[in-house]
Amino acid sequence: MLDFDYEKLIVWGVIALIVIGPKDLPRVLREVGKWVGKARALSHQFRAGFDQMVREAELAEMEKKWAEENARIMAAHPAEPVLPESQVPAQPPADPSPPAA
Repeated sequence: MLDFDYEKLIVWGVIALIVIGPKDLPRVLREVGKWVGKARALSHQFRAGFDQMVREAELAEMEKKWAEENARIMAAHPAEPVLPESQVPAQPPADPSPPAA
């Protein structure tokens, strides 16, 4: 990456002061600041988009694992067939009398 320490920063400042001049230096620094701000915003937007893609990929992978686990559980425990109400056998009524002692 860009490795700037104080010595290099001072050298760049002196060179800019000599080349640009003290009159135009504040205007140039303001423009440089604007460009740096735009670059940071673009970098943040790129990183946010990349993070969103990673989250979507992880979510798709988790959904795939959940579907596989659900299929495994459903195969291990098959559901009993559900009968329509007309075919359900009638339950005998409960005996309301108390039990004999």
